[in-house]
Amino acid sequence: MVAAVDRPVSLARRAVAEAIGTAFLLATVVGSGIMAENLAGGNGAIALLANTIATGAGLVALILAFASVSGAHFNPVVTVADASQGGGVAWRDVPAYIVAQIAGAFGGVAIANVMFEKPALFASTHPRSGIAQMTAEVVATFGLLSVIFACGRRRPSMVPFAVGAYITAAYWFTSSTSFANPAVTLARTMSDTFAGIRPIDAPGFIVAQIVGAAAATFVFRWMVPP
Repeated sequence: MVAAVDRPVSLARRAVAEAIGTAFLLATVVGSGIMAENLAGGNGAIALLANTIATGAGLVALILAFASVSGAHFNPVVTVADASQGGGVAWRDVPAYIVAQIAGAFGGVAIANVMFEKPALFASTHPRSGIAQMTAEVVATFGLLSVIFACGRRRPSMVPFAVGAYITAAYWFTSSTSFANPAVTLARTMSDTFAGIRPIDAPGFIVAQIVGAAAATFVFRWMVPP
């Protein structure tokens, strides 16, 4: 979905690439959130700005690094959408991708927590709930899949930069700060820091993300056919 794999690569290697890439993504999101909170002196806007820049830049680098191996999905809804459109991932490979993404996400959160002298995994108490945030996650995920579909089918070389730019913007124009990723959502329940989300709030986010991804897949299958 994000990019076509440019040579035959075994499923094991692709799964490891997805795990490592997703781990680095979560280490970037959570680690930069902790660093920003530590340095911002209570200024939430400055902390969010720092978290945003690090995440957007990290995404560009990680997609460029792993796209030729696994497609650089790092996101279960991207993987499912890709398979549903006959992209680079076959349906039989989807479970391995999703398991790798979730495992990598939790590993990345644990690494970030440990780097900042916190417990490896500890449940978040950061509330993120309500219709406004659910709506934001539908919008954020619809937008992310729209960028991937449109750029991937017309200007694939620009996908890493488009995705990084979109997430950077979506941190600010959505009330949820644009999780747009079930693996990210689950893993962020295990860091009671700036980037965390309460475990009780995660299911609502994930449902909203699935709705947004499904809507984008339906629209772009008609508007920009594979």
